[in-house]
Amino acid sequence: MAKKLRFGLPKGSLQEATIQRMAKAGFAIQVSERSYTPYVDDSELEVRLIRAQEISRYVEHGYLDCGITGHDWIVENGSDVHEVCELRFSKATRQPARWVLAVPENSPIKTVKDLQGKRIATEVVNLTKKYLRKHGVSAEVEFSWGATEVKAHELVDAIVELTETGSSLRAHNLRIVDTLLVSTPRLIANRSAWRDKWKRQKIETLALLLKGALEAEAKVGLKMNVAEKNLQKLLADLPALRRPTISSLSQKGWVAVETVIDEHIVREIIPKLKAAGAEGIIEYPLNKVVY
Repeated sequence: MAKKLRFGLPKGSLQEATIQRMAKAGFAIQVSERSYTPYVDDSELEVRLIRAQEISRYVEHGYLDCGITGHDWIVENGSDVHEVCELRFSKATRQPARWVLAVPENSPIKTVKDLQGKRIATEVVNLTKKYLRKHGVSAEVEFSWGATEVKAHELVDAIVELTETGSSLRAHNLRIVDTLLVSTPRLIANRSAWRDKWKRQKIETLALLLKGALEAEAKVGLKMNVAEKNLQKLLADLPALRRPTISSLSQKGWVAVETVIDEHIVREIIPKLKAAGAEGIIEYPLNKVVY
């Protein structure tokens, strides 16, 4: 019987972003609305779509060998799992998500101490209670099934809610008082699975390819031709061209230069390359960058 690795992917807000990163890592996943068992073009993987809130528990108890979930849910569930690596992406941006304490703009609550005797709604009850204990505050914490921002104006005194940019909170006229936890997705493994040689190797391969795909998102490849007499000046003037590949061209006295750089500096560097004598400059996207 062929060996299988049971792999949990987060269903919900992180689902599309995770599947996109898996595709860049080389794993094509097709999701059916009628099944929580997606198709993946790897016969050694058994993928399950499960709510991010539950994945760490299923990994801890061995129903899954590994999975991708937020650091926040590992903390909230108190799950004893092996953290393989951090995967820095989110549903909308590359910013980490934050669980924040928020109140209405006109609320008298300015600090956590002002929550004494108040009521707080949140999905992360354990995390919030731990935060309150840390600050010596006694308050009622209730589980919120959703629409938490709306409750802050009528039903509770404060909320603890997840945000990336804070725009949704501002749209609901809410003010951030404090940050409880900064969270990014993590690849986690069951401790027994991690001790299994075959499963560990498969998980480490997943980690390598996913990290390579994420590393490539912020970078691009650049190719150009330059006269040999201008090469040293070009490299000296442009330290961003780190460890470039240089190869001879059929045209005598010219070389090709190829490198990988951060995408955000391309708009600044291309005019400088042109001024330094570079010709035939090509920018191209990358799927993976593995160091």
